[in-house]
Amino acid sequence: MSQTVDRALSILPLLAEGPADLGQVAERLGVHKSTALRLLRTLHEHGLVYRQSDQRYRLGARLFALAQEAVENLDIREIAHPHLVRLNEQCGHTVHLAVYEEGEVLYIDKVESRYPVRMYSRIGKPVAITVAAVAKLLLADLPEPERRVLAEKLDYPMYTARSIPNAPAFLKELATVREQGWATDLGGHEESINCVGAPIRGTDGGVVAAMSVSAPNVVVTADELLTLLPLVRRTADAISREYSGSNTPANTPAKEGSS
Repeated sequence: MSQTVDRALSILPLLAEGPADLGQVAERLGVHKSTALRLLRTLHEHGLVYRQSDQRYRLGARLFALAQEAVENLDIREIAHPHLVRLNEQCGHTVHLAVYEEGEVLYIDKVESRYPVRMYSRIGKPVAITVAAVAKLLLADLPEPERRVLAEKLDYPMYTARSIPNAPAFLKELATVREQGWATDLGGHEESINCVGAPIRGTDGGVVAAMSVSAPNVVVTADELLTLLPLVRRTADAISREYSGSNTPANTPAKEGSS
């Protein structure tokens, strides 16, 4: 039975490459045409493959419906939380998870620092969109025209001398973040607070959320916090793999023109 299931599932990635006829399927599986036909008929009955008028088979609509339903039912906060807690246990600093919704970047999870000095951020609260590391990561993933439109609409409050002052500077920062695959806020929102973050990617490689580690200067310097970047990226990558159901690394910088 397990061999039958394995063979049936092996048909799906083959058809993902494009329609194939019975002979091609049988050849790829290394089985007789009669065996391949039985497998195809079963998959067809469940809507996972479809037989075209030219007698070739392609992926069925039911497969796409199932995939969409699975994605819609994924809860990134539930998946990410154990990883955030583990990261907090390793470094001791405040860990945030954020998403981009309706023009705002919102914190959806937070694990508090074990140090006495705490941050005032709250779950459900919008972040300072022009300076926060998580905001840079989420907005950097937008298509270039959308980034430009958004950047022109934003206000650029000078929270500190290190805040991003205008749209051209913000777009330059987003381009850098998109290229390198990580982001920082080194005193851009509060002089005494530094932050380093990494993106969490979905099945299509797009950024679905962003996570960060933040700490005040009285606990660690900016340079000391930056040494945690590899750990932060590994954590984000682990969340990405679990969220997307993939065994391959997900946190690779996107090329310009892709979303």
